Amino acid sequence: MRLLSTVAVLAITTVAAAAADNPPAPSSAPVPKGAYATDKAHTSLLFRVNHLGFSEFTGRFTSVIAKLSFDPRALATSSVTVEIDPKSIATDNAPDGFLAMLAGDKFLDAAKYPRMTFASTSVEPGANGNFRIRGTLTLHGVTKPMMLEAHYNGGYAGHPYDPHARVGFSAHGTLKRSDFGITTGIPSAAMPWGVGDEVEVRLETEFSGPALK
Repeated sequence: MRLLSTVAVLAITTVAAAAADNPPAPSSAPVPKGAYATDKAHTSLLFRVNHLGFSEFTGRFTSVIAKLSFDPRALATSSVTVEIDPKSIATDNAPDGFLAMLAGDKFLDAAKYPRMTFASTSVEPGANGNFRIRGTLTLHGVTKPMMLEAHYNGGYAGHPYDPHARVGFSAHGTLKRSDFGITTGIPSAAMPWGVGDEVEVRLETEFSGPALK
């Protein structure tokens, strides 16, 4: 019995290894248009801001929910809305109380403004999968225009391991936090050291869409 069990384990391991070395191909059907939702496990929203002129401090938000209406053959008709929980702000090696300060009334004031949102108003296709998203960002209770430079990384209509369509995008943009009333620590003539006004935003995301027919 022990020998049979060993043989069975070896056989399963061999099959699994072969599958890993030769994964099945995705469907050759075209990526469908339709409604897509965020794959949270494959979505990262990062921000960078200058700290004292010494480094580009990097943080992230861990609660990001987006809804995408997507047509790969008519990109200009596509649209996206994004909702971010400001309380989900996170950084590496944060000391006690640091994240609470960032989410507090000196910066994001998440208790008073519990949502950040972005809603596209237009999509402008470019070359080689690049496109520009114009929209409005609501942050800290203020709504302002914002533009994102984006790239469509591709997708599939379905896969033996994933029966739904999947698409992926990269996007980046900048904003001035002072435009949204977040001015704590911005350098001035009287105090040239501080935390920068300009914030760089970078998004890497995948969406799950209609089921393969």
